[in-house]
Amino acid sequence: MNYSAHSSAIIDEGAIIGENSRVWHFVHVCGGARIGKGVSLGQNVFVGNKVVIGNNCKIQNNVSIYDNVTLEDGVFCGPSMVFTNVYNPRSLIERKDQYRDTLVQKGATLGANCTIVCGVTIGKYAFVGAGAVINRDVPSYALMVGVPAKQIGWMSEFGEQLKLPLEGCGQVTCEHSAAIYTLNGKTLQKVEA
Repeated sequence: MNYSAHSSAIIDEGAIIGENSRVWHFVHVCGGARIGKGVSLGQNVFVGNKVVIGNNCKIQNNVSIYDNVTLEDGVFCGPSMVFTNVYNPRSLIERKDQYRDTLVQKGATLGANCTIVCGVTIGKYAFVGAGAVINRDVPSYALMVGVPAKQIGWMSEFGEQLKLPLEGCGQVTCEHSAAIYTLNGKTLQKVEA
């Protein structure tokens, strides 16, 4: 075992957990889960069978990652945030064949108590504020807040809000990292040096 796990954690046979990952108290990882290197699974986290978690993700306390959710490298899931996998669940109607895929791309942040409705893609380095409800795709670098969530700005890879209009064109430098970003319509891109 090249990762650390608390004695109260349940890790089902077949689960793959990468080196230097940490599994805290009362975590349950199902046998089909694929978890990368350097991942932290906080207290009371559940990871389903058809889940892929990339390298260096941080999953805070009380998060359930259900089947058909994929987290790319460097995703942050805040405390008690929620994923769904069935769009219209009913207790008396079996809908396991209707799971919708959810993709959270590299470096995105999902704030505490936010809800991600299944079937969406959250773009790289997007930032979903605490308590927001995401029910549609989120562009890369977008800052999303509210219920339902609306885009109110743009974020740098460093995690700082950029001073750009929501639409149109422009260029800005992140004050902390000196990275340059260009807005073209509804798409923000980092300018590679």
